[in-house]
Amino acid sequence: MKKLVWLLLALVLAGFGGSTAGAAEPFAVKSIKIVVPFPAGGATDILARFVAKYLGDELGVTTVVENRAGASGTIGSDAVAKSEPDGSVLLLTATHHVINPSLYRKLPYDTQKDFSPIAMVASVPNALIVTKDFPAQNVQELIAMAKKEPGKYSFGSTGIGGANHLSGEMFKQMAGVDIVHIPYKGAAPAMNDLIGGHIPIMFDALTTVIPASQGGVIRVLAVTTLTRAPALPEVPTLDESGLKGFESIGWFGLYMPQAHDNPAYQRLVAAMTKILAASDTRQKFATLSAEPGTLTGAAFASFVDSEIKKWNGVVRAANVPPE
Repeated sequence: MKKLVWLLLALVLAGFGGSTAGAAEPFAVKSIKIVVPFPAGGATDILARFVAKYLGDELGVTTVVENRAGASGTIGSDAVAKSEPDGSVLLLTATHHVINPSLYRKLPYDTQKDFSPIAMVASVPNALIVTKDFPAQNVQELIAMAKKEPGKYSFGSTGIGGANHLSGEMFKQMAGVDIVHIPYKGAAPAMNDLIGGHIPIMFDALTTVIPASQGGVIRVLAVTTLTRAPALPEVPTLDESGLKGFESIGWFGLYMPQAHDNPAYQRLVAAMTKILAASDTRQKFATLSAEPGTLTGAAFASFVDSEIKKWNGVVRAANVPPE
C-alpha cells in the first residue's frame, strides 16, 4: 500500500512537472532587440529600458535597446518594418508613429500594414499651461481673450507636427480661436521661453509641467485627458472646461514587424499584458507621471488605427504642409 501511495504521488508530481514545463516553453528566439527611434535619455528611451528588463525576465531571453534616431522616428521604424517577424526585433516609439503618415508625402513603410501593434506601454497626459502672470485664470477666460483679439496670442511647441503642436491645433479648432504657433527645437527651449514670458501659452507633457508648476514659474489651466490626472487632481480637463470630447495624450507603443498573429506575436502580447498589470510597473511609471497602458493585441491595433485617422483630420484642418 505504501508503495502504491508513493507511486501515485510520483505520477501526480510528474503531471505537475509536465504542466510547468509546457507553461515555461522557451521563446522563439534567444535575444530581443528593442529599437528606439529617438536619442538616448528621453522618455521613450527610459520606458524602453524598463520594458527590456522585464520582458527579458518574463520570457527568459537577453534584451538590448538600440537607439536609431532621425527623421521624426521614421529611420528606426523603417529598420524594424524590414526585419524578420520572429520576435527578435521590436519597436518602442511615441505618438509620432501615428502622426507621421499625415506629415510625410511618402514613408518607406506602411504604418498600418507593416507593423503588428503589441501593446500601449504607457500614456502621459499633456497640459495647457500659461505664464505665471497671464491674465486668464481658466480655459474659458483664455478662449474669450483669444476671440476678442484674434492673432494676438501665440503658443509654443516642441516642433511642427509633434503631439504638443497638434494639441494646440486641436484646441484652436475646437475653441474656434486664432492663436499663432511658434515651433521650437525641443521641449526645453520652448519651456524656457514660456517661463521667460516670450510666449504666453504652451501644451506640454506632465513630466516637465509638474516641476515647473511646483516651482511657481508657470500655471496649469487644464489637462488634455478625458479624466483628471492623478498627479494634478485639482486641475480640470479641457473636456470639463467646455471643449467636450477634447482628448490628446502622449502615448508610447510596442510593435513588431507584421506578424499576422503568429506564435511569437501572441507570446509577446501575453507577456506585455502581464507586465503592464503588475503593481511594480505602476509604481515605476508614476515617477515619470505616466500610466501603464491597458490596451494590448487587437484592442491596441484598433486604437492605433483610430489615432491615425484622428490626427490626419487635425493635420488637414490645420493645413500643416506635408514633407
